[in-house]
Amino acid sequence: MKILVYSARSYDRDFLSRANRDGLCDFHFTEAQLKPDSVVMAKGFEGVCCFVNDDLGSQVLKSLASFGIKLVLLRCTGFNNVDLETAEELGITVMRVAKYSPYSVAEFSVGLMLNLNRKIHRAYMRVKEENFLLDGLMGFDMYGKTVGILGTGKIGTVVAKILGQGFGMNVLAHDVRENPEVKEYGGTYVEIDDLLRNSDIVTLHLPLTPDTYHLIDKDKLAIMKKGALLINTSRGAIIDTRALIDSLKEKHLGGAGLDVYEEEGDIFYKNLSEEIIDDEVFLLLLTFPNVIVTGHQAYFTKEALTHIAETTIKNVRDFIANRTNENVLVASKVIRNFSGKG
Repeated sequence: MKILVYSARSYDRDFLSRANRDGLCDFHFTEAQLKPDSVVMAKGFEGVCCFVNDDLGSQVLKSLASFGIKLVLLRCTGFNNVDLETAEELGITVMRVAKYSPYSVAEFSVGLMLNLNRKIHRAYMRVKEENFLLDGLMGFDMYGKTVGILGTGKIGTVVAKILGQGFGMNVLAHDVRENPEVKEYGGTYVEIDDLLRNSDIVTLHLPLTPDTYHLIDKDKLAIMKKGALLINTSRGAIIDTRALIDSLKEKHLGGAGLDVYEEEGDIFYKNLSEEIIDDEVFLLLLTFPNVIVTGHQAYFTKEALTHIAETTIKNVRDFIANRTNENVLVASKVIRNFSGKG
């Protein structure tokens, strides 16, 4: 099957090529993001493979359908960038990677907490300049403190285990469905306002949906404990960035560790060191000494990339065989009518 891989970096080529051992897929790679002005590149292909910041809105999907494309593969779990209703109307199958190593994102989230709390990033830069003063580098023991986990799917549950059992933190949790594993790790489910009010660290592990868009807004930030740390490795738009900046300016929030940003699409996964970034909100965010921003890399481990690539190949194989599986978000008529097991 001839597939164009958008937003492809060298590691995407390596891992997908390795997983494609039997040559099932005829992969072609481009570093271009999928957008209305780059969708024409997909002419002559049978499917496209996309990532978190590719545009799979109505306009792009209609163009893909006009080229005869019936399969969209997502190299990620989130699908907030896909117009699923339009895809269904057009008869396009959309498949994602429903799960991959939850440890990759969970461990990175804890790393952000440690870095932000103990100011490791600032200490590193001081030592590079031969400045060994400790002034301004004081943190706090995480042992005995309270962490609030918003979203307790696979990643949030691993975070609860690491921090509850490993660090000896008190774990508060909130989700639309309670996870018994979190309770086994000592977690207590509470209402979101209670979680925000009582947590020394709040970490976000939610999908981006209409209900979670700007969930952490001015009012929610005001509820948070003064000096608390906010960690986000899920989706940028769960936080209202302007409200976050105001809270930092007012010295209410103690700091933020962000692996995602709500307008990251034109910034992340690119080398912009020789260019001028014209996103003033993002640039302002970078000026705070108590903010760490990384470029959406929490998932970026060998294990996670291996699983993403292998699942993508499995998705193609099941699509060709008219099989459904847990990764199907929108099924074409053929797959929808299939009665076998994935």
